[in-house]
Amino acid sequence: MKVYALVGQSGSGKSHRAPWIAREKNIEYIIDDGLLIKGSNIVCGRSAKKEKTKIASVKTAVFVNDDHAFEVSHALKTMKAESVLILGTSDGMVKKIAERLGFAGIDETIYISDIASPEEIQQALKTRRNQGKHVIPVPTMELKKDFSGIYLDPLNVFKKNQNGYMESAGEKSVVRPAFSYLGKFTISEYAIYQLIEHTSLSFPAVAKISRFRVTSIADGINVEVDYVLNYGYPIPQLMSMLRRAITYEIESLTSLNVKKLILTAKSVVV
Repeated sequence: MKVYALVGQSGSGKSHRAPWIAREKNIEYIIDDGLLIKGSNIVCGRSAKKEKTKIASVKTAVFVNDDHAFEVSHALKTMKAESVLILGTSDGMVKKIAERLGFAGIDETIYISDIASPEEIQQALKTRRNQGKHVIPVPTMELKKDFSGIYLDPLNVFKKNQNGYMESAGEKSVVRPAFSYLGKFTISEYAIYQLIEHTSLSFPAVAKISRFRVTSIADGINVEVDYVLNYGYPIPQLMSMLRRAITYEIESLTSLNVKKLILTAKSVVV
């Protein structure tokens, strides 16, 4: 199966343009915010737009739940899918989705800036920021059974064909999920420090953390941690285990992408 990825920041118009890319490249399936979509139908999955909080939404979008991931991966295997397009806000996110669904990797990545003008992207971001509207690339009737009580609005999309005439690009749906009413949320540096401290001190070799620093970047965080270690433990193996444990805890509990994790053994106590 050939795996494509469409990457762009949240609200930049990925879901709006995904069906066009699928048609142009003959991609059978789209994975968008926890849903597996074929044509104008939802095959299976669970929409992140139904979640009540932003964190829960992100976890659903990256298939943190094993049953959710199995449902979608099993459906693709059963239907012998030959191609799929994964939508995500960063290279790290689409890679994580691919890993959760058991794919070998991403074969081709398309960025929203490759297919939309800066003006179009800014307009889409403005709509998301001011109105909290999200697009799901399936007709409204397809969503009614699962989105009862949530704002739904059909969106008929037209696009110029090769002859210059306008033709229907299909119906999409505009939703305003519950979490879009709740404003912005942040995860403090101290909360991340506590996660790292809790994870690190579960290893007998770690005496304490002597220095901690976290830096926010566009698609995740960079973390630096200095340790005081207890004597008698092999440091390279310890650092490798700490790296895996800390990355897993931060990404699974906060849904932040750990882009860089620098661990340093500063001193040893007897």
